[in-house]
Amino acid sequence: MARYSRRDFLKSSLVAGALATTGTLPLLADGAKATDWVTLGKSGVKVTRLAFGTGSHGGAVQRQLGQDGFNALVRHAYSSGIRFFETSDTYGGMHRMLGIALQGIPRDSYRIMSKVTTDAGDPQQRFDDLRRQINSDYFDIMLMHVQQTATWPTDSARWQDAILEAQQKKIILSRGASVHGLPALRQVPQNKWLQVAMIRMNHKGTRMDSEDNDWDATGNVPEVVTHVQQARANGLGVISMKLIGEGVFSHEDRQKAMRFAFHNAGVDSVTVGYKSPAEVDEAIDNLNAALA
Repeated sequence: MARYSRRDFLKSSLVAGALATTGTLPLLADGAKATDWVTLGKSGVKVTRLAFGTGSHGGAVQRQLGQDGFNALVRHAYSSGIRFFETSDTYGGMHRMLGIALQGIPRDSYRIMSKVTTDAGDPQQRFDDLRRQINSDYFDIMLMHVQQTATWPTDSARWQDAILEAQQKKIILSRGASVHGLPALRQVPQNKWLQVAMIRMNHKGTRMDSEDNDWDATGNVPEVVTHVQQARANGLGVISMKLIGEGVFSHEDRQKAMRFAFHNAGVDSVTVGYKSPAEVDEAIDNLNAALA
């Protein structure tokens, strides 16, 4: 099979132009639920509206459960209708733990999103190692993790090429990036390579994008929302994180954050990290209430 490079892809994207995008924001139908399957823009990949995050404080919260406790939590989420699981190569050991927790469940009944740091390593070797760790032949979504400069679209070109190559082999089904900071976020809406973007989102600006990417500063909520809406209008699937302010929000603010993400920003899906079945149940209830 001929190698299809990022340069070739960008040329074809410019020719395709607006035909490659949906040009519409997501519509919330009556009776929408947290566990509904939704399509992530032009990627075509379907995920549940609520995801299971494994990176609370770098995965420390989930690791502290131990494998048996984590297995029980994943199975509770799955039986409750959450079929979208996300992890990263920076969440020490979580690919392996998640693979064990999902063992025996039909692979086509859930989706996995992984994230990779765009360092000096061998991309294809990284993908193969992560597939072995998580015990899956493929990833539904692969994101380049923590892109945080205005020049990330060119800085990460080698990894973009590698992900395109892996897509040809069906090792990865859709591609994207998680971005941090306004300079990086501003590059997202018009980016022709992206299919999925992971963007921090809540109504208070906690742990959200600022000009200098200072996590302790209050993020620029209006600008972030504008970029999310532009990205959606250009056909990107948008998944939001930091919905509960990295665990600092009250119950009331957790509810408000869910409503803000879908009704004000118009995201497709949200990911939350959990440490107990009660937190899974609450997130489902909060999102159901926000969608009502």
